[in-house]
Amino acid sequence: MPAGMKPLEKFLKKQTTALTRAGGFVGGVADKASGGTGASRRRASLSRVVPFFRETSPEGGQAREVFSSPDSEEPPPWPSAIGPGPVTVPSSANSCGSGSGGGDVRSPSLSSDEQSSEASLIPEGGGSGGGGGGGGGTPLHPDTPDNLTLTVLDSVAGKRYVHCKETLLDDFMLTHPIFLTADRLQQVLLQQFTLETEGREGERGRRGGEVEAEGGLDAAERKQAVLNMAFRYLDTYRELLQEEGERSNNFPKELYLCAVQELTRHPELVDDVLKLQRWAEILHCPSVEEKERRKKQVRPLFRHFRRIDACLQPREAFRGSDEIFCRVYTPDHSYVTIRSRLSCRVGEILALVREKLQYSEDQPVLPRNLILVAVTSAGEKAVFRPSDEAVFTTLGVNTHLFACEASELESLLPLPEEIHWTPGDSKLHDMSAEEVANQLVAFDWELFSCVHEVEFVCYVFHGEQSRWRPLNLELVLQRCSEVQHWVATEILQCHSLPKRIQLLRKFIKIAALCKQHQDLLSFLAVVLGLDNPAIGRLRLTWEGLPGKFRKQFQQFESIADPSRNHKSYRDLITGLRPPLIPFTPLLLKDLTFLHESCKTFHGELVNFEKMHKVAEMVRIIRRYRSSQLAMDTETSPSHLQTKAYIRQLQVIDNQNLLFDMSCKLEPKDT
Repeated sequence: MPAGMKPLEKFLKKQTTALTRAGGFVGGVADKASGGTGASRRRASLSRVVPFFRETSPEGGQAREVFSSPDSEEPPPWPSAIGPGPVTVPSSANSCGSGSGGGDVRSPSLSSDEQSSEASLIPEGGGSGGGGGGGGGTPLHPDTPDNLTLTVLDSVAGKRYVHCKETLLDDFMLTHPIFLTADRLQQVLLQQFTLETEGREGERGRRGGEVEAEGGLDAAERKQAVLNMAFRYLDTYRELLQEEGERSNNFPKELYLCAVQELTRHPELVDDVLKLQRWAEILHCPSVEEKERRKKQVRPLFRHFRRIDACLQPREAFRGSDEIFCRVYTPDHSYVTIRSRLSCRVGEILALVREKLQYSEDQPVLPRNLILVAVTSAGEKAVFRPSDEAVFTTLGVNTHLFACEASELESLLPLPEEIHWTPGDSKLHDMSAEEVANQLVAFDWELFSCVHEVEFVCYVFHGEQSRWRPLNLELVLQRCSEVQHWVATEILQCHSLPKRIQLLRKFIKIAALCKQHQDLLSFLAVVLGLDNPAIGRLRLTWEGLPGKFRKQFQQFESIADPSRNHKSYRDLITGLRPPLIPFTPLLLKDLTFLHESCKTFHGELVNFEKMHKVAEMVRIIRRYRSSQLAMDTETSPSHLQTKAYIRQLQVIDNQNLLFDMSCKLEPKDT
């Protein structure tokens, strides 16, 4: 990340500090191995959409921490199915207290009249997320990760928590990477499956073969519960496990071999054994063919070595093993083109660069110790560590990679095309607002659909130490930033005042159409682009706008207003039904606030109520995508031209340059 704290990090730090000073929540560490708080290790891309996060102070009052110390005599404040009780939960948007017996759940950053807007994001059916209802929360007290696994296993077997076992299982599967590694989970499940086969033969004979497992479950029920939990794990992480290949395929194989040995004593497991065999094939067989097919594709990362024919293809989810082409520049602005895995380490990228430079006539002297630097169009520099991974998706819209020696760092300059601009008419004049909006919505839906729901958890809770990189989520955030700068770029490149007014009208109409199609990502990105200071100061342009459009834009600005915890936006999303595309940065802000404002661990105990709140937010995202978005698939030449234009926007993201362009169009004295 660039040196210095980004505006969003300042915003999050201010919120957390205010809560701490109020005597409330204490920011916790998500993972013992992560090192440092989540805010200090936040990925750079989220800070590129900071216009939506203007500084606001949390409102009022003391907050009571939801994590109870094991030494405390007071009962923990988890809502349960037995009795309701008030509980303060540090979720700024998605508290899950609705439902019978859930009590009153309030956010410390909201006043009492804002609770209705945040409750609107809870899925229908009391926030159970499609599981068995009953209770406004998952009644699990803090415990060690292994014991939580056994508790969830009991619920799957039907012994405990029957009223909410589906929700409990979903909570655990969505959030277990926060407190329990996948390897450890697999190990515990294997141990539990083989537990009843060790040293029980004598007891089995005395009881006629009806050996009961711990807690009153017979062996077959326990094994079926383990298998059901394993199937849920494999189903939740299927795409991510396929990416890992043999490492992940060992688990279903080992479980399959254990289950086969049990068939003679438990023939009722035969269907589950066949299902395990299919899972082993699913995780293993497609990997070779799929990777070979994907290697032949040039995967476009927006502005980084794009090809028009590739941009016109439907987007597919990125995986770390995907190979892309990328340009890496040298201090004299010459470049080498490398082919690299998306998830490869910086050290590997530098090795490829050195190999290319070895055969370059422009480099008679091979550099010694190279470093990899990201240089923005504004001249900001960020030096990557050799161990950093998947850096391509973290780059800004007009950020480029440079390889140089440490002594050359200060001399690095942005590419000439990033600091100069050429005025001219926009291609938008020849495109209808309806067609442009349709293409924006279709592309946003493709990008949003590619994001695995677990990426939201990994992005906020794991930062740079995640086992699974939030590659597709990074690209959605990059797209949001790109659309904002696209709006400002198109208007400021237009010298003719009448044409600027026409473009302004068209963008307002595009925003209205995106809102109508329930694409809140592009809707707010366009609004924020028009709200850019370089655009807002164009007095003559805004005065030429008809009153109807000015009034409509004022309504759009009120939706983007962050006051009262983005109440206007939350009220808007209340009345929408799937499919819809939310403003993703706000989802991450809510998750970040939840993470930073209460502890994940107390000693070795996991705050599972926090895990429940995180899972509820992920289920909200799942609900947004529960229906498929249907868009027109016309293939006329004009349609394809608009599609190619929208999918490879040419933008200026240097705010200083945008402001200079604005002043040249309408000097201050006009």
